[in-house]
Amino acid sequence: MIELKHVSKSYTAGVDALKDINLTINDGEIFGIIGQSGAGKSTLIRCINMLERPTSGEVIINGKDMTKLSTSELRAERRHIGMIFQHFNLLSSRTVYENIAFPLELYGTPKEEQKKKITDILELVGLTEYKDKYPSQLSGGQKQRVGIARAIVSDPDILLSDEATSALDPETVKSILNLLKDINRKLHITIIMITHQMEVIKSIADRVAIIEHGHIIEQSSVLDLFTSPKTETARNFIGSVSSNTLPEGLKNYHIHDERENADDHIMMRLSFRGDVANEPIIAKLARDYNLEVSILYGTVDFIQGVSFGKLIIDVSGSDSNITAAFNHLHSLPIESEVLGYVSGNI
Repeated sequence: MIELKHVSKSYTAGVDALKDINLTINDGEIFGIIGQSGAGKSTLIRCINMLERPTSGEVIINGKDMTKLSTSELRAERRHIGMIFQHFNLLSSRTVYENIAFPLELYGTPKEEQKKKITDILELVGLTEYKDKYPSQLSGGQKQRVGIARAIVSDPDILLSDEATSALDPETVKSILNLLKDINRKLHITIIMITHQMEVIKSIADRVAIIEHGHIIEQSSVLDLFTSPKTETARNFIGSVSSNTLPEGLKNYHIHDERENADDHIMMRLSFRGDVANEPIIAKLARDYNLEVSILYGTVDFIQGVSFGKLIIDVSGSDSNITAAFNHLHSLPIESEVLGYVSGNI
């Protein structure tokens, strides 16, 4: 288990990069930390392996406070933490095999043990036939596979990923994320993903924390984040992969905050998940509560095998029926939000 307790990091120029960070990351999970450039996420991940020493607070890994270890003790603990980078950081004069061997050489691992470990890792990352090639002969995705192999060849408990997919094309990103999920499952390695890409979080993470201006402003399961975001920043990130906006043809309609006329329609957003996503919610509202309901926008998607959906609907009917229908919606595992009122029929 990884625990960050009241971690802060300040620099001599008076810049507060991290402010009172509190996180718990469970063994074996894939934990995402997302934020815009300059939010503090790279500083945070470097505090976990103590490449950056926090100004205050505790970084506890498997019961040991990393901030209190001596230099030699810290060096020994870092053997259990692998790291992969955005720009690969490979040694250009070494082959794929030799790049992967590098940390084993530093730890004094015997040659025969090195050979077995590297052979197994090459097979796991799909690079067996590339073992004698140099980085200049590899694609970006292949280079990142070498970086991943080098990071896990020493059998770490934790793998830190600092924007490891942001320099890759979308198809390669998918293959690298699939590889990381495979590594997490087969080797039971805890993975911490630092990223500004919501698609990465959606594809791979179990839980996620959003960092902004050095603060953790929201944290939850990825499914909860998508179906019930608490902050505007979270909604903006989600909007990058799952739009909440109205279709272009409806953007010209004037939506007002208050009802101006008795016949105004209500425009609202519904977010739902699991079994509810497969239920005839709209048909039930229209049938049981005598409402006119029009679907203006809708999506159904999946996160980790669980379906979730969003609808933007236009609702009209008597006030009493609308109130009864809304009470019904509130009894279901559905998030509902009134966006405003629209005059007349859309």
